Amino acid sequence: MIDLESKDIQYIKGVGPNRATLLNKLGIFNLKDLITYFPREHEDRGHSKTIAELVNGEEALICAYPVGRMNEIKIRKNLTLCKLVVRDETGTCQITWYNQMYLKNTFRQDVRYKFFGKVSRTYGKIEMQSPVYETEETSKNTGKIIPIYPLTYSLSQNTIRKIIENGLNEIEGKLEESLPQYILDKYNLCDYNTAIKQIHFPDNFEKFNIAKKRLIFEELFSMQLALLSLKNKYEIKKPGIEFSKDAKMSEVIDKLPFKLTKAQLRVLEEIDNDMEGSKPMNRLLQGDVGSGKTVVALIAAYKAVRSGYQAVIMAPTAILAAQHLETFEDILKDTGIRCELLISGISKKKKEEMLKRLEDGEIDILIGTHAVLEENVIFKKLGLVVTDEQHRFGVRQRSLIVDKGNNPDVLVMTATPIPRTLALILYGDLDISIIDELPPNRKKIETYAVTKGMEQRVNNFIVKNIEEGRQCYVVCPLVEENEEINAKSVMEIYEEYKTKIFPNYRVEYLHGKMKAKEKDAIMEEFKNGNIDILISTTVIEVGVNVPNSNIMIIENAERFGLAQLHQLRGRVGRRRISILLHFEISRKF
Repeated sequence: MIDLESKDIQYIKGVGPNRATLLNKLGIFNLKDLITYFPREHEDRGHSKTIAELVNGEEALICAYPVGRMNEIKIRKNLTLCKLVVRDETGTCQITWYNQMYLKNTFRQDVRYKFFGKVSRTYGKIEMQSPVYETEETSKNTGKIIPIYPLTYSLSQNTIRKIIENGLNEIEGKLEESLPQYILDKYNLCDYNTAIKQIHFPDNFEKFNIAKKRLIFEELFSMQLALLSLKNKYEIKKPGIEFSKDAKMSEVIDKLPFKLTKAQLRVLEEIDNDMEGSKPMNRLLQGDVGSGKTVVALIAAYKAVRSGYQAVIMAPTAILAAQHLETFEDILKDTGIRCELLISGISKKKKEEMLKRLEDGEIDILIGTHAVLEENVIFKKLGLVVTDEQHRFGVRQRSLIVDKGNNPDVLVMTATPIPRTLALILYGDLDISIIDELPPNRKKIETYAVTKGMEQRVNNFIVKNIEEGRQCYVVCPLVEENEEINAKSVMEIYEEYKTKIFPNYRVEYLHGKMKAKEKDAIMEEFKNGNIDILISTTVIEVGVNVPNSNIMIIENAERFGLAQLHQLRGRVGRRRISILLHFEISRKF
């Protein structure tokens, strides 16, 4: 059997050093990563239609001849429309591309081409925007079911397909079966070699569904085995910490400047019972953004510290960790409890000093990012582990932080809405608590899906709210324009907003490529009301709360996952409206 992980991606046919670097950015480092980089969808390009048969809104394949030469129409600076009329025996169709002037001399009138793309049929006029095209003699991208891969860097679909095809050729029939035969027979599953081949390049959709079923089954089966093993590990270990009954949660609850909801009090009672019991607490706390999970974690940490132990709060970003520190210090300022922040950006000297104080027990609550997982982070007496935004951390990372203590209690928090039955599957090693009530000052989030044709209405709505003293987020999937990906970028929107659409307002941008100090400075300015419109990538998905921001526009919302969209909605304030902009995407192949 072939060793998939030892074969560096650079040495796969068609890759080389430069493409290897791009593939690395997609998380592909070896042959195993390559063959398990599954398509996000498949398109059926095997059956052609006549132009007369085309239906509005569908994606279809046509075979047609060009009529005349391609026309170029300059719409504005940096935007040129390229139009080509094609015909078959039933009618004509107008093909449109944007900023692809190099196509001008590509098409010949005596050659029949295949075009695959989305159809627009209005008032008797048939159009197709930015289709895939090739001659009838070639069939690389038409005439069969074609995989479409998630790409966020400078790799075309054609390139990634060819590389994956080369990788599959190397391992054809050589993959080791991971499931026993009786499992395959019992659940009517195909073998692993067949599943991997058909998930990428299926002969038909029936075989694709068979492959998909096999791979999904294996993933869930493996995860359940891992969770069962983890749960058994917890149960086999010696008893957990019995936190002091004299360390009353009410001591800090009574000092809060606000009243807790009934849901928060119910969840705290469950956590209190767990912490005072002999069995280690392993609890999932689920609650919507703004439901008050952080203050629940703070109260649990207070009980741990008052019982003579340390607590650690692990957040996925430095911004969120800093925000937690600010909250903890504000509420616990008169208690004598010492909190510190550990993130990757701090100086070596300060970090060394902090780690020594932590090991000596001079720090009660450590709040940080993945930096808290490092080997040199040693606690004197760790009693409580809290991980915030659980979807950003895996079971292994949770185990690493837990191993820094002597069987400490564990509380994991998530704002991602998970049905209870699914949560029991995903977090089979955890008990579940749900905060199903928002504080009185939290308003309902209204979410709208809008089209490109409503752009002016959206802009007017932004102006109206800014004039009323509010602020606006605009979220884009890209930092800069990318010819391979037809989606809005931060810099593109920033230039358009600042110079053309909103020249009278304060517009700024934010993205992950900026230095930490720059990002923090921009967020601070936005928080202080000195910026009207902040254009950003999902770097603000988990970040500083800005109550005055009540609008969020998400460009190309179809490019974000549900968990991301849910997190993004939580960034807007008390009078909240979330707007999702859905623009049609044309792919370049």
